[in-house]
Amino acid sequence: MAKDVEAGAHGEYSVKDYADPLPAPLVDVEELTKWSLYRTAVAEFVATMLFLYVTVATVIGYKHQSDPSVNPTDAACSGVGILGIAWAFGGMIFILVYCTAGISGGHINPAVTFGLLLARKVSLVRAVLYMVAQCLGAKAYFVRYGGGANELSAGYSTGTGLADEIIGTFVLVYTVFSATDPKRNARDSHVPVLAPLPIGFAVFMVHLATIPITGTGINPARSFGAAVIYNQDKAWDDQWIFWVGPLIGAAIAAAHHEYILRAGKALVMYH
Repeated sequence: MAKDVEAGAHGEYSVKDYADPLPAPLVDVEELTKWSLYRTAVAEFVATMLFLYVTVATVIGYKHQSDPSVNPTDAACSGVGILGIAWAFGGMIFILVYCTAGISGGHINPAVTFGLLLARKVSLVRAVLYMVAQCLGAKAYFVRYGGGANELSAGYSTGTGLADEIIGTFVLVYTVFSATDPKRNARDSHVPVLAPLPIGFAVFMVHLATIPITGTGINPARSFGAAVIYNQDKAWDDQWIFWVGPLIGAAIAAAHHEYILRAGKALVMYH
């Protein structure tokens, strides 16, 4: 067991008990025989389906209300705007992570699952099943007004769009690692942390910054599901950005948290 050594306000050092959870096995065939695995996959499927329906409906509703052919007198000031769309995405993540965290961990995003896999928080079997469930659940059901599909906006280069997705996903996955870190609970037990809240706020803030550039992917299942329903060439041509970017961002966030932030702590090992 490792004990965390920390400096106090006057230079004193206090020792707190802390035990790192064991890393998840890379391949656990026995896990496939347990109902609990499939129950968590169902939770991911339903959560991703609800996430896509509510958020993309918000996007479509805004575009409809601000359509000059529908509202010729006040189109520019109608609808929830980018701020409202960002709130819809962040708010739904807050709600759904809160509801499913105790069941599946509340990933609702293949990039989050990929980052946790790299950090050995979930097994490869569980990660693959989660990603499949998330992509199957991510159906937006809308075709009008772009169907909520992610596309690189005119005037931005491919490199800008890719960097946008990498950085946005890094912010999200880094927040997930920080908010769910068991060491934080041991170290800051006097500060209650409701993990879904900072995760939802991270999604909200990233959407504010990146909606004008890519429509904000940071979730390959969300981008894939909307593209399947919309099914237009531009959405498919740009689709790789919304997979490669988030997976790279998630990998960097996992490495940053696990091998830099956590490795930099002063630890004394007791056996």
